[in-house]
Amino acid sequence: MRRGLAALIGLVMLGGGAAACGSDGPGDTLDDFLAGWRSGDMSKVGFVTAAGAPMKAADVTTELTGLAGELPVNSLVVSRSGDTKETGEIATSAIKIDWTLPGGVLWSYPSTVRLTKRNSDGWRVIWEPSIVQKDLVGGDKLALRRVAAERATILDGAGKPIVTPRPVVTIALDPVKVTDVRALTAGLTAALKKINVTLTLKDLPARIKKAPENSRVDIITVRREDYLKIRSQVRSLPGTTFPEEQRELAPSRMFARALLGTVDLATAEDIDRSQNTLTQGEKVGHGGLQQRYDVKLRGTAGLSVVIRRGGEDPAQVYSTKPVPGTPVKTTIDVRTQTAADQATAAEKQPSALVAVRISDSAVLAVSNGPDGGSDNVALTGKVPPGSTFKMVSALGLLQKKAVTPDATADCPKSIAVGGKTFKNANDMALGKVPFHTDFAKSCNTAFVNLAPKLGADGLKTAAASLGLGAEWDLGVPASSGKPSPADSPAELAQASFGQGQTAVSPLAMAGATASVARGKFVQPKLVLDPAPPKPAAEGSALDKAAVDPLRAMMREVVTSGTGKALKSIKGKPVYGKTGSAEFAAGSTDTHSWFVGWQGDIAFAVMVQKGGAGAEAAVPVASRFLTALNA
Repeated sequence: MRRGLAALIGLVMLGGGAAACGSDGPGDTLDDFLAGWRSGDMSKVGFVTAAGAPMKAADVTTELTGLAGELPVNSLVVSRSGDTKETGEIATSAIKIDWTLPGGVLWSYPSTVRLTKRNSDGWRVIWEPSIVQKDLVGGDKLALRRVAAERATILDGAGKPIVTPRPVVTIALDPVKVTDVRALTAGLTAALKKINVTLTLKDLPARIKKAPENSRVDIITVRREDYLKIRSQVRSLPGTTFPEEQRELAPSRMFARALLGTVDLATAEDIDRSQNTLTQGEKVGHGGLQQRYDVKLRGTAGLSVVIRRGGEDPAQVYSTKPVPGTPVKTTIDVRTQTAADQATAAEKQPSALVAVRISDSAVLAVSNGPDGGSDNVALTGKVPPGSTFKMVSALGLLQKKAVTPDATADCPKSIAVGGKTFKNANDMALGKVPFHTDFAKSCNTAFVNLAPKLGADGLKTAAASLGLGAEWDLGVPASSGKPSPADSPAELAQASFGQGQTAVSPLAMAGATASVARGKFVQPKLVLDPAPPKPAAEGSALDKAAVDPLRAMMREVVTSGTGKALKSIKGKPVYGKTGSAEFAAGSTDTHSWFVGWQGDIAFAVMVQKGGAGAEAAVPVASRFLTALNA
């Protein structure tokens, strides 16, 4: 807390007990004292003790520094606040002391300086600890104490807290009762794997050995429902104990984890960056919404100044009350988010699912599987969309009247454009079939054939009409995608089926799909309060003559095309488009995609290295919709 002696008192140490005192009256000496305090030059001021003995400036410096204790000494300001009153050889004067405490809290209070006249030596300041604060005596220190504010929570779309107190169990050890560390480690590792927790326990023997007497060694804290799954295994391990408590948690360990973030004890880096608003032992948000809105959620800690005397705090001399944090309201729907998390958790490959309500463009779920993830790929990923982008290029072709659903469009096995050869998955060749069949069966070469009719302008217009590539403001980092410039025949050919320089996030494709279903682009919204300042403007109504046939073709994908595994899903009709996206030159791996909607919910699924859309993304979508319709 200390930034140097001069910042606090501005005293220049004087040799012996003498000082040059050229002032005529006590007011002049007081002014010299205050000026010296501010400037760091006390050469014009002399000091005596309360008993009248001469006192060295160095001793005054030491005492003032000690008395300041934990207060931020560089913030101290002292000033005169009244006339000096003289009675014989004693004079008194009121002064004002101002501290700026951590967090910008201003503490101001009056104090009194006494002076005495010493014959020919003139007026001297009578040094006493009460100059710094009236209740201080020699050996005291001022200390700061913080009272953390109640942290606010993140709310769902219904205005209810997502994070609430939930029961947890800490798996811990009583070091004295541990009989076989190796067997204990093996038993704990095996048990935790059953609840999908991998924990490194190599340092456990050392931790047990170093544990203080009558202490416990904490291994891990888990939700009570997870603990019950392994209760019989872990309770039989010698030395284990299981204290229970309540902690602020989301509905599940996976629940929108990358979006929400976590709340943890502040690290040294957090404290350094906080500009004195955090101290050791306080909690801070890490990642996601908890970090982005940490100041709002955390509130303002209460602050008190106490007198530290002999290892105790006998008196509080100033305090402010903590100000609770303010909630952050989102559009997340707990039921939809849970269904999304369950759907992605069952997929071994990293995956993402975003669900958007079509009627108001509210984001209902943001899932990153299989364990919740640390990177929010669902919102910020930038990967090729593959054939799901045929939804965009088909809209462009229909808007330009370059094709109709029933018009014949050739689907050869391969086609060369601009020095590159493009093929269909599994060497598919449909021949000359209606365009709606090419779309349902996801023929790349048919779209390459039609790409010149679409043109770069048609692709750009279609993408923009669905909001792709615009500046979106959802209150969290999010990517609206970056359509290809399609600035060469080969690039335009690739872009027509979602390859080349096109890059999107699952959010971007969910938003575009919702726009098709709705007939108009409305930017997805996620954070409602505080409202994002710059959301994208709503788009114009899509051309009905283009969007209606597109919807019919997306239904055909499910009834008889690449997404037919979703045909029998319970509930309203499902519309969609599959996709497999190459993402690395020389690799045969592809990301698996599916975009679609059912009823009022549009969604996008992406499975990294999942293969064809029907192989990985469609099963995720099936699990998601099945859970929603249960």
